[in-house]
Amino acid sequence: MKLISCILYVLLLSLSGFCQKVANYSTGRPGTKDYEEFSFWVRGNKRSDVTYTFGEKWQQITVSYVGKDVLNGEQCFKVRFPNQYELYIVPRRQELKIADKAGKYIKYYAWKYEGPVNGVGTFCQPCADNGQEAMQLLKAYYLK
Repeated sequence: MKLISCILYVLLLSLSGFCQKVANYSTGRPGTKDYEEFSFWVRGNKRSDVTYTFGEKWQQITVSYVGKDVLNGEQCFKVRFPNQYELYIVPRRQELKIADKAGKYIKYYAWKYEGPVNGVGTFCQPCADNGQEAMQLLKAYYLK
């Protein structure tokens, strides 16, 4: 009986490490040169990877979380690209304002649904179910 309890405990611990969620936000039309997407991952109840996907061919770059900040009086957090370029991520209701410090890059990203449309497509298990859940993930794991 004690062995079974130990096995169940280890199994539960290992399964908790697989708990993951992702909040996806995008701008532009998929498959075009103007398309951009940020994906903010949470794994094992901790902030994890941030990826930036762009362009017609869906090129993907992993960016680094820099930390919390304030941009023009608004709470935000920063991400840094491999070339050291930084963007500020400002959560606003159901969208993200993403800007650089100089104000040369300012875009608004909407929550992106990932899943079947009219019964066609595959379900995204780790994806936030709606914009509200996605925003809660960002506030809980990226703004704290």
